[in-house]
Amino acid sequence: MSNIAWLGAHDPFPNPLISPDPDPSVPGLIAVSERIYPGQLSRAYQLGIFPWYSDNQPVLWWSPNPRMVLRPTHFKCHDSLKKTIRHFLSDPSKSLQVDHDFPSVVRSCATAKRKDQDGTWITHEIMDAYAKLHEEGHAHSIAIIDHKQVIGGLYCVSFGGMVFGESMFSDQTNSSKLALAALCAWCARHAVEMIDCQQETAHLYSLGAAPISRELFLDGLHKALKQTNIELPWIFNKEILGHWL
Repeated sequence: MSNIAWLGAHDPFPNPLISPDPDPSVPGLIAVSERIYPGQLSRAYQLGIFPWYSDNQPVLWWSPNPRMVLRPTHFKCHDSLKKTIRHFLSDPSKSLQVDHDFPSVVRSCATAKRKDQDGTWITHEIMDAYAKLHEEGHAHSIAIIDHKQVIGGLYCVSFGGMVFGESMFSDQTNSSKLALAALCAWCARHAVEMIDCQQETAHLYSLGAAPISRELFLDGLHKALKQTNIELPWIFNKEILGHWL
């Protein structure tokens, strides 16, 4: 990683379009820092850059090419999920909470067991940094509730009309998909054109996500950051899932 910039507290991020891959052996990695410095996470997202690293590593900053995105209107609400939505909407013991207990949702994402993954990239430093973004109104959580127990959810980041999906967890079948379906419905109603999914996975493909070039992603991000119709706080409940029925 000799060609990759090491960032101090006040150093700017490299422009992903000018020097997109300083080390071809690690495609998408554009910068490294000793820690996440104050204000750095906010600046990164607005440049289309995100952190992804593990404990005992420096902070690794990424801008992959291609970039996986989910256009909310392209979300694939399969018949099995529609059945789950109908049951969810008709059951008074089930609910959806937005930004109710953000730290709890992030912790649940961090501790969720995932196939072919031994650890988590959601370190304590990450939890603290995203909690700060949440306090500033730029990070949000969606929790799926069954009999007052959180059974699934997700958290994401937003600036202007751009939403960046971060992580999901599911303790019951389809519970994380319910959270994602709610997010996509809310985004569709607010003219949010894409949700950043960062990395390509078969699961994301099955839900309608697709890769686009870094250039197209950054162009869309630049336009979305100028969008001003997104009001804070985010307010919606489980009835938004009716969008898919």
